[in-house]
Amino acid sequence: MRKRRIAITGLGVINGAAGNVPEFQDSILNGKSGIAPLDLFDISAFSSRIGAQVKGYRPGDHFSASQALHLSRTDQFAVIAAREAVAMSSLSGVYDPYQVGVCVGGGVGGMLQAEDWLQSELSGRYARPGLLRSLLPDCSSTALAHNFGFAGYQGSITTACSSSATAIGWSADMIRTGRLKAMLCGGTDSLSMLTFAGFNALKVVDSRPCAPFSAGRQGLSLGEGAAFMTLEDEDTARERGAEVYGYLLGYSLVGEAFHMTAPEPTGEASARVMRSAIASAGLDCDRIGWINAHGTGTPLNDVVESNAVRQVFADCAVKPPLISTKPVTGHCLGAAGAIEAVATVLALNAGIIPQTLNFRGTDPDCNLDYGHYGIRVTDCQIAISNSFAFGGNVTTLVIGGAGLQQEKI
Repeated sequence: MRKRRIAITGLGVINGAAGNVPEFQDSILNGKSGIAPLDLFDISAFSSRIGAQVKGYRPGDHFSASQALHLSRTDQFAVIAAREAVAMSSLSGVYDPYQVGVCVGGGVGGMLQAEDWLQSELSGRYARPGLLRSLLPDCSSTALAHNFGFAGYQGSITTACSSSATAIGWSADMIRTGRLKAMLCGGTDSLSMLTFAGFNALKVVDSRPCAPFSAGRQGLSLGEGAAFMTLEDEDTARERGAEVYGYLLGYSLVGEAFHMTAPEPTGEASARVMRSAIASAGLDCDRIGWINAHGTGTPLNDVVESNAVRQVFADCAVKPPLISTKPVTGHCLGAAGAIEAVATVLALNAGIIPQTLNFRGTDPDCNLDYGHYGIRVTDCQIAISNSFAFGGNVTTLVIGGAGLQQEKI
């Protein structure tokens, strides 16, 4: 049976570094970081006081007062990014609504609004119960299905920091198996006090902007935002005249069952996922031009990911660079995988390998090519994007650029 090739026909994004796809491409190409002092809530009690917050965000610029009242910050980000993806793909009205699904990866859901409710309740002020409406992360997929009228499937995936990468892979499976014609997929997450306090308590947050794969790195920089893709069968998309911006060539995932928060230290489990993802795309490792790493900037994670990459590409004549875009966007948790997948598509189509910002010096345990010294021009059209999460949830996406249109993989 012919394997369906999954086309990316729309992209949408909002994060601390950009409010839309053109701005995000500019940030990726020019190393513009969104990491700055936070003012979304009181951070005075924490050693780290920075993050990639969507600054100057005003719901009224995007929603009516009634709409904004019923959508959490997380849900609002989802709708904004999804609107851009759906508009780019001209997907609305093309298929029967029951042939288009929605799959969203997330984490904290409406936690920020729930915290506002709790503070009001504890202080004796009126606490509006509606603030609790969107506490659960599945509210984002409901909001998108309602907004666009897509009725074919509605799913929510919460596997911590790999949630939205897994949502994209699962969505591709829904199309490959013929269950649906198209999927709107990605992820969304907003900052909240609980998230920020939790990561500070774990002592994995850097007081300076994160510096993946560098000596002296102390941890991650938290971020927020959303990113979405519209996926379709390539042949069907071209028949309707849709522009193809890239491809989801393959993916793989695993729950490595090692530890609740720490990755398996040898990198063997992560290497297994990367190999499986590359094989699912029908490729050899030599075809991978570069890797958009999970690259959080935590001391352990960066070493484990480096170990895994060494194993996967040990026999390749040319080792692909391993870069991280988290110094641009921060670590957007449940939305991270989707945001980084969109960044990968944009970089492939621009013909560049992004730079890993904030280099502080060489770590002897991280001795690969991490793109610390600037953006590079490349003609490669295939990259992988890694998402490594708490609980051992590891997902790798294999992404192709628009330049693969003439190549049948």
